[in-house]
Amino acid sequence: MSRSRARRHRQHLASLLLACGSAGALELPATAPQGALVLGRVEAGSEVRVDARSVRVDAEGRFAFGIARDREAAVEVEAIPPAGEPRLAQVQVSRREWRIERVDGLPQQTVTPDPEVAARIAREQAAVNAARERDDPRSDFADGFRRPVEGGRISGVYGSQRILNGEPRAPHLGLDIAMPTGTPVLAPADGIVSFAQTDLVLTGGTVLIDHGHGVSSSYLHLSRIDVSVGQRVEAGERIGAIGATGRASGPHLHWGLNWFDVRLDPALLID
Repeated sequence: MSRSRARRHRQHLASLLLACGSAGALELPATAPQGALVLGRVEAGSEVRVDARSVRVDAEGRFAFGIARDREAAVEVEAIPPAGEPRLAQVQVSRREWRIERVDGLPQQTVTPDPEVAARIAREQAAVNAARERDDPRSDFADGFRRPVEGGRISGVYGSQRILNGEPRAPHLGLDIAMPTGTPVLAPADGIVSFAQTDLVLTGGTVLIDHGHGVSSSYLHLSRIDVSVGQRVEAGERIGAIGATGRASGPHLHWGLNWFDVRLDPALLID
């Protein structure tokens, strides 16, 4: 996706949050790219189903859902207002081209772990996945996102096919920002810390922030963690510091975005 196209997508998301629809209206973008967090709006009190899955709607009629990296089919959205006929809409999915990225110099045990380490990785990932299943009524995501660090070099992009120590692995599902160890990492939006641990095999120091409605963000490879589970944080508040813990070839922040188990591209939310 081009930078200008990504900017238009962010601007459209912002316009949805500011618009006030007429009774029974279903406001959605006509198209959205793979990896996008999609925001919509309906009449307050409506029910909304996305691909037949019920999603949370706040008191102002706002809701959110995510589009997976490899999705190609249109997303089916149904809104059922408090009175009147259901509204149906489709969000067409625009395809993106993915890079191939080679990363060398990683600890081989994190690329091809032995059975004991693999079992530990599975346990740690299960704990992270459980944190991503929160469905809080807060709508912190609706106030937008900022960069978690200022400046830095983008060293890895969402969706890229990864070649790790010469071995093909799963796509990279986040945004990597290379900066020196100790650089402060700031919350990009309000939320509640849903996970915070220092020594995960793959991701090292790891923090998750829940932004409501199944939207969460993650911060990996941290050299230190300055928040605890259950803590309320505000946009711009320090949550930790950049490091090279876990499976990392150098100091950087991996910034991830999720809608429940759907991995999204945080770069689509920022300038």
